[in-house]
Amino acid sequence: MNANEPLPDQSLSDAVVDRLRSAIWSGVYAPGDRLVERRLAHEFGISHIPLREALARLTEEGLVERLPRRGARVASLTEQMLEEVSSLRVVLEQFVVRRLKDRFTPAAHAELQLIVDRMVRAADQQDLVRMHELDQQFHQTLWELTDHALLVDLAAQMRSRMSHFFRAAAASLEPDEVRRHADSHQHLLDVIASGDRRAAERAMKNHVEQAAQRIADAGLTRKGNG
Repeated sequence: MNANEPLPDQSLSDAVVDRLRSAIWSGVYAPGDRLVERRLAHEFGISHIPLREALARLTEEGLVERLPRRGARVASLTEQMLEEVSSLRVVLEQFVVRRLKDRFTPAAHAELQLIVDRMVRAADQQDLVRMHELDQQFHQTLWELTDHALLVDLAAQMRSRMSHFFRAAAASLEPDEVRRHADSHQHLLDVIASGDRRAAERAMKNHVEQAAQRIADAGLTRKGNG
């Protein structure tokens, strides 16, 4: 993120939300980093009002925490929060699989296979940024195939809350683990394509739970429930 770049032609708070969200997702700001209003307002060349509006919206998205008398910081993750978000993701993503049963066309299969192939290549090249983008694209494509707008919105919200933790966890993986993560999407796609709904639901549950375990194994959670 280059704070000196001019903000786009939209409301200042919208522009700041987009800029900060991108910086958090890309790892410019790591979990737990303080977001000092005075410094950020100076960098963006704006007043505190649109900045506070932006931080409030990012707090609603779960990307920022506002602490009494301690200001704002990039959200960190408690063990309880990880369990809650992951268990809800299992429910949503399994519903995605059920909705796909009568909507999974050869064209959809081919589109998803192309994404997986690109993900495997990115893994072999250790291009973690690209692999994360393709991971997001894979799941986004599955959601959109359900033809269920509210489901797409809810699933995206849950993943958004975890996105920067997924990135941080991937950065701690060994090269062979990066490849296994990419290969797990091939397995998931193959099971979905088989038409066995129960097997696909089990595979999706394992996929989501493995993602949560990578976050825990990377030491990105803290004790407590708040």
